[in-house]
Amino acid sequence: MIDNSSRHRKSRVPQRRRALNARSFLVLNVVYLLTLTQFATVTANWIDPDTPSSAHKTRPCHMPPEPKKKFHAAGSTKRSKVPSSSPSSFPTDSPTQSPTLPPAELPPTELYNLVMSDEFNVAGRTFEDGSDPRWTALEKNDYTNNALHYYSASNAFTSDDGDLIIESESREEEFIGFNDKKGTNEINKKYFKSAMLQSWNKFCFTGGIIEAEVELPGKHDVSGLWPAFWLLGNLARHTYVGSTNHVWPWSSQVCTKKADDAQLINGCLNSLHYGLHSKTGRGAPEIDIFEVQPGSAKGSVGKFLNSPVGQPFLSASYQVAPGFNQRPWDGHWPGPGQWYDGLRSGRDTCLNIYFYGSYNHVREDGFEKDYWSDAVSFNHQLLKKHFTTKLKYRLEWELPDDEEGTDGYIRWFINDHFVSQINGTGIVNAGLGTEISSEPMYIIMNTAISKEWGFPSECPANCDCKTYNCNSNKFQEICGFPHGFCEMMNNETAVPQYKVNYVRVYQNPNDPKQKVGCSTPERPTKRYIEGHEDFYKTVNDRKPLKEIVVGGGACSPEASILSNSCGGPTRGVCSGSHTCKCKEGWVGPYCLSHDGYDPIAYEKPDDFGDLEFTGPYLYVQGIALSIFVSITLITLVPVWQKKITAWSRVRN
Repeated sequence: MIDNSSRHRKSRVPQRRRALNARSFLVLNVVYLLTLTQFATVTANWIDPDTPSSAHKTRPCHMPPEPKKKFHAAGSTKRSKVPSSSPSSFPTDSPTQSPTLPPAELPPTELYNLVMSDEFNVAGRTFEDGSDPRWTALEKNDYTNNALHYYSASNAFTSDDGDLIIESESREEEFIGFNDKKGTNEINKKYFKSAMLQSWNKFCFTGGIIEAEVELPGKHDVSGLWPAFWLLGNLARHTYVGSTNHVWPWSSQVCTKKADDAQLINGCLNSLHYGLHSKTGRGAPEIDIFEVQPGSAKGSVGKFLNSPVGQPFLSASYQVAPGFNQRPWDGHWPGPGQWYDGLRSGRDTCLNIYFYGSYNHVREDGFEKDYWSDAVSFNHQLLKKHFTTKLKYRLEWELPDDEEGTDGYIRWFINDHFVSQINGTGIVNAGLGTEISSEPMYIIMNTAISKEWGFPSECPANCDCKTYNCNSNKFQEICGFPHGFCEMMNNETAVPQYKVNYVRVYQNPNDPKQKVGCSTPERPTKRYIEGHEDFYKTVNDRKPLKEIVVGGGACSPEASILSNSCGGPTRGVCSGSHTCKCKEGWVGPYCLSHDGYDPIAYEKPDDFGDLEFTGPYLYVQGIALSIFVSITLITLVPVWQKKITAWSRVRN
């Protein structure tokens, strides 16, 4: 007689095993997720979908050949009897061998991939804090460089023509602001408004190529505006003076007496917190792709007597510290050993002899903490066309490589025509401990108005030059301006606009030193910034940057304007509550900005390790393991018990 109960038990064993396997698999997955959450990263990219495919790759521009120095045979007027395979520097009796050798082919260059772009094709974008993943338009006073303007986020927007617009206007702005220099809140008033866009702590890159197509603001022959397109190390946030003290523009890793005294994060420090590396100096050097000074003063005469380049001109600079203590006088050419070697300029370009750098003193510091910073700079002659049409401004930034024994370089181009070059070997050989920057750097675009840039160098007679107000009827408030400036600023039909068609960044995929990210393994910044947030925000800010808004802007389903219709059907929808809901990949209150993230998250999410003690992840893992064991026992013990009990029965 067959025991049916045993048969039934046997048939249920596979079912029990399948159920047990399913439960175990579920538990293992939960444990896996708990233990690996700390390593999760978000991956995406910064490429604007409007960027044409033809612009997704580029190559470095070819450099013109080095100019040959003229050579004259010393003490001899005889011709050589030996024919040469190439032209010689003095005549020969016999002609050069025929046929002549073909010109050498240019060596192939690496192909660079697009890693970030913004085409600004979507009209109505604004850049207030929290509105855009790439850019932040400042809403604050500028206390630097004797600025006469207030930076207003509303002065930066995208136009119907597909341009980013940075607008400068003669308009009064009264505000309660925090004076970074005095350390106090105060009521202030300025009579000009402009805009500055920063990608600080959002998009940064280390090494590569950056270019933008730009039409410069204002008139080519009227001084007073200061448009700029530049890069700055992420450890300093421009206009937030507390973040720049003893950080700008240091680019020195080594330990020196000057660095120990004056560099905040220097190579003499053995123990560092916030994820920084010991004995590795850090800072925020500056690369100016351009700073433009319009005007009508010609080269080789007047105030530009010693320079062939006059107004309007473009300054292309690398600003770095520490600098030379013994340096040329402004307006004079360097003597032997006074300046850097390895500098090279193209046509209509010369060394900027009118600004060699700055002496840096921080209020309440002793003199031993003071330091010079150098502006290794070239001036390039501009024309009217630079202010009436868009041209391409390009920077190529090659990093130093200790393994290869190379020191890097920085090169500038306009419409792919060579402007200037700084060779990193010349920077290193100056013996100051400086180098071409390897810091993650962010992008800045702005137009400033400063009495230090293009304004009369000496105050006109009977003018005190204390207040600058183009809308005033008082002589003392309008007498200090450059000729024609107020007429230009008050022309409501042609307000000065800095127009940008696109910004694109490329990197060499075969160069592991080139990275995207504001905090990289070699140059971390994240924890330092989080530990010193007060340096990077005003007293009225809760955080340096707000979270990016995703939808929520007021809308109308019938609207034809993109900002009122949530970017159109491909970007967002207007909900029943008349607020925007963004589709995947689009952000901002009106879903007008394409989202962007670093392709590699180099730093894990914040944990208790950031507070300098062991975080709870080991305990989380232990708890997860305990839960797994407990669930396993709870599941298995009844099964084993039933199995043992069932198979121990004695048949009748």
